[in-house]
Amino acid sequence: MALNNTRGAWPVQQEAAAGAGLQILLLALLGAATGMGPAGWLTGLAFAATGWAVLSRAVHRSRLSSFGPANRVTLGRAVLVGAVTALVADSFRSAPPAALFVGLTAVALVLDGVDGKVARRTGTASPLGARFDMEVDAFLILVLSVYVSTRLGAWVLLIGGMRYAFVAAARRWPWLTAPLPPSTARKTVAALQGVLLLVAAAGLLPVAVDAGVVAVALALLTWSFGRDVRWLWRRSRPARTAPLPRTARAPRMLPTSPMPRMARMSRMAWVAAGDGWADGTTSSRRPAGRYPSS
Repeated sequence: MALNNTRGAWPVQQEAAAGAGLQILLLALLGAATGMGPAGWLTGLAFAATGWAVLSRAVHRSRLSSFGPANRVTLGRAVLVGAVTALVADSFRSAPPAALFVGLTAVALVLDGVDGKVARRTGTASPLGARFDMEVDAFLILVLSVYVSTRLGAWVLLIGGMRYAFVAAARRWPWLTAPLPPSTARKTVAALQGVLLLVAAAGLLPVAVDAGVVAVALALLTWSFGRDVRWLWRRSRPARTAPLPRTARAPRMLPTSPMPRMARMSRMAWVAAGDGWADGTTSSRRPAGRYPSS
């Protein structure tokens, strides 16, 4: 997803404000249909206000003035996630209608694949848009984990909290912030989290089956995060010094003591003298050319 500067587009502040307005409208409809209590209302309104503030600031810091079509899809998905969040908060008072809850969540999951295709076809992909999409996905997984944990146990929260634990760990170990290479396996595992959690949230299967489904989701997510962390750790390690080839030898150091040096010089002198004796130019008793021959 991306943000672009298309002519005629609304200023980004109005786009974000429109998203918050749609969120409030949807909350009103949910309140009328389900009799949503104060917890659901307050959570939904807090989600709308926080989303508007964070998104407006992020776009302003990026020096972009308008939304692209893909980000409008992501913004609509964020509105649905806000509605699901309100229903989950209200579920501690009374269970939401299963059909309504599953329908809103399913549409939000389907739109997760739409905004990416729109961004690629319109050429409006950007790091900010990808981050917007990722944060909406992560928050939906967290909300679904909270909802399913009320039925299966607190261990389900590991699925929703794993990504936020990774972000917290990156503050302690900066090497975790390095970009990861594209991975189809990572995308597939991320997409399965929402689907498998939604299956468990629907409550149509026995508790044991739902627990097995969520356990599979947790195992896949743990494997995916573990593989990425291992890759980042290996990438962050300093390059090791290559060992010398077996044929290469370290240079021979000259002796520092005067005795070996003197012995070496004497040996060189004897070798030079021996060379002269061999060709008859010198004698061990009378050097050639120094005395006249008899």
